Amino acid sequence: MVKILLFGYGNPGCGDDALGPLLIERIARLQLDEVECQNYMQLQVEHVTDLATCAQVLFVDADMSCAEPYDFSEISPVRDDSYTSHAMNPTALLHAYRQVYGKDAPPAFLLRVRGHDFELGDPLTGKASANLEAATRLVVELCKDDCLQNWRMVNGEGQRMKHA
Repeated sequence: MVKILLFGYGNPGCGDDALGPLLIERIARLQLDEVECQNYMQLQVEHVTDLATCAQVLFVDADMSCAEPYDFSEISPVRDDSYTSHAMNPTALLHAYRQVYGKDAPPAFLLRVRGHDFELGDPLTGKASANLEAATRLVVELCKDDCLQNWRMVNGEGQRMKHA
């Protein structure tokens, strides 16, 4: 079993929507032990089988509504009807996992990297490139410290929260 599955998704041909796949490509080049990297244009119900082989998963996507440079959070299963469309969101995929396997999916987190321009054919913007650098540093740190409790202590801006 792989300890960490990094799952990037987005359209590399649509400007900043490439942030998820670009981040995963960078991490894959590092060849970190017990880390599996996958890139797709979109999440689909078939990806529940990928979740079955990991201890925890990090989904990485571009987002035009989150704060700069990114937002990091733990996510839970949520039922929606996205499985009937061309793509799913990560929470719907976790719900589908529960339906298929009859148990909860591995602990899952979502890293939304702030993008600005998502037009077809546009290159990555300068602001998104800077956000990609910051998000890559966070993911490298997370992969080096695969302790689930430590991941849960990272706030939305990637800083470790202190115990009260």
